Amino acid sequence: MTPNQVREKYLKFFAERGHTVIPSAPLVPENDPTTLFTGSGMQPLIPYLLGKNHPAGNRLTDSQKSFRAMDIEEVGDNRHTTFFEMLGNWSLGDYFKQEQLPWFFEFLTKEIGLDPKRLYVSVYAGDETAGVPRDTESAEVWKKLFSDAGIDAKDIELITEENGAELGMQGGRIFYYRDKNWWSRAGVPEKMPAGEPGGPDSEVFYEFEHIAHDPKFGAHCHPNCDCGRYLEIGNSVFMEFIKNADGTFGKLPKRNVDFGGGLERIAAASQGKDDVFLVNHSYLIEALEQSTGTTYADHIRAYRVIADHIKAAVFLIGDGVLPGNKDQGYFVRRLLRRSILAASKLGTISVASLVGAIVENYKDQYPELHTKSAEIESSIRDEENRFTATLARGMKELERYIGKGSLSAQEAYELVTTYGFPLELILEEIGERGITQIDIEGFKELLKQHQDLSRAGSEQKFKGGLADTSEATTRLHTAHHLLLKALQVVLGPEVHQRGSNITQERLRIDFNYGQKMTDEQKKEVERIVNEKIQENLPVIRTEMSKDEAEKLGAEHEFGAKYPDRVSVYSVGPLENAFSIEFCGGPHVEQTSELTKAGTFKILKEEAVAQGIRRIRAVLQ
Repeated sequence: MTPNQVREKYLKFFAERGHTVIPSAPLVPENDPTTLFTGSGMQPLIPYLLGKNHPAGNRLTDSQKSFRAMDIEEVGDNRHTTFFEMLGNWSLGDYFKQEQLPWFFEFLTKEIGLDPKRLYVSVYAGDETAGVPRDTESAEVWKKLFSDAGIDAKDIELITEENGAELGMQGGRIFYYRDKNWWSRAGVPEKMPAGEPGGPDSEVFYEFEHIAHDPKFGAHCHPNCDCGRYLEIGNSVFMEFIKNADGTFGKLPKRNVDFGGGLERIAAASQGKDDVFLVNHSYLIEALEQSTGTTYADHIRAYRVIADHIKAAVFLIGDGVLPGNKDQGYFVRRLLRRSILAASKLGTISVASLVGAIVENYKDQYPELHTKSAEIESSIRDEENRFTATLARGMKELERYIGKGSLSAQEAYELVTTYGFPLELILEEIGERGITQIDIEGFKELLKQHQDLSRAGSEQKFKGGLADTSEATTRLHTAHHLLLKALQVVLGPEVHQRGSNITQERLRIDFNYGQKMTDEQKKEVERIVNEKIQENLPVIRTEMSKDEAEKLGAEHEFGAKYPDRVSVYSVGPLENAFSIEFCGGPHVEQTSELTKAGTFKILKEEAVAQGIRRIRAVLQ
């Protein structure tokens, strides 16, 4: 099956079992300062897994867009991608193991048609020190499921990955792991703080029988081996424990199920192909072969980098992230430049020409891409032109440096950080000239120092974000609503939010506007915000249908999908509100509460990407 067919079957399967299908959250989390991107299916649902009531009920299902920047360098093998979709279903205090595991097994074997003999599972081995028991309940459910399918399921003790490599499969079907099969935000039980919830999980693996075990990954193969024979396709987390102050574990009053399944991986298993690119990127591979006259087989790594990176960039730009030098924009630029560099090895091809194929492939599930396709393609083409010029400048500097027959670590570092010249191209160019004298380790150390400084700056910038719901953050969040409306009054109604971050110290808003604001415009925005604060307007939360909210003109997050019932905050009564926004965050009850923190003031207004401005403001 294609990924689109798998997605459709999955959502229908769980909808028929009482689940509400909810839309994918954007790739950029709104008001979550802890991360730049949505990197998993459960991430947008953490508040509800921790006890908050979801407006759509206690049985939910979706296909969540996800992006993991950490995998950029890994793209090139047969399974790593930066952009992917995570199928999910959740039980918020409703069903548990006895329903979840049989449902997923049924979906895989009956709906997708996978051979149960090719499925293997893992469960939690328990932790005697922490007082968390072995998950024999899940193991018993799996034994019955396999038995009903005519398979004698033997369970095997594999406490760690190292033990797995030593012991191998041993004819087993159900494998006990310790750290690999425990979930909490803090990691394994001993690292969890008091009050943190967690629980065991159960993973399902698909076996590609045609792949032989590679001994470099250990003496013997086992389900969690990295050799490629076994591919994890789904994981059911059973959140049922909470850590007590004395270090022991108690039971949560409401148990939750959090399931995540790789859409592309399930599709790969359904086709019996261990290369996810031949499954999920086949239309892009065909387009590249036709436009370049090359073949995937001869340029596997370049094809994979282009296909993954351009698709990820299309979705990120579709969610409002334009190429830039900061925050999320930096990763879009990096994706595009890596794809452009890879494409240069295939001949003359514009990566922007691939946008149409991606939009067409996702037109049913993500129609917003089609709406913005011209803007997306234009943004990518502009970046392509800029990077081409960068490569030309960098090549001149490279020629100057290597004229002496060697390249120092500092020179390589300057080429990469100052001129944006990729290291892989540097190595390729000096290799063609027979130059072997380059201090790679020294370069890596300089680059690491640069990255550590950038990371420290990012952590400081996001310190004390909206997730703490402190009074200071709550006041600034309400001020953020006033600021957006004031910008629309001063600059025009076409201005909309393109990102935000709110800490206890300041608020930050990104918005679309094509030029620098004048001092007069900034002063007028400040005047309007402070005027509304002094008017002591009520801040009112109203739950209503999405259609009704849209008819009222409620502002909503760019590129986001919303359920049929939404939460709306208005500054002032709905019938004559100053501002109305789709929002689920904390707010003050009256705008006059902001005066306790001071007067609203804009600290800085600057460009962060083409057509995108950023304001930092405070109450002081």
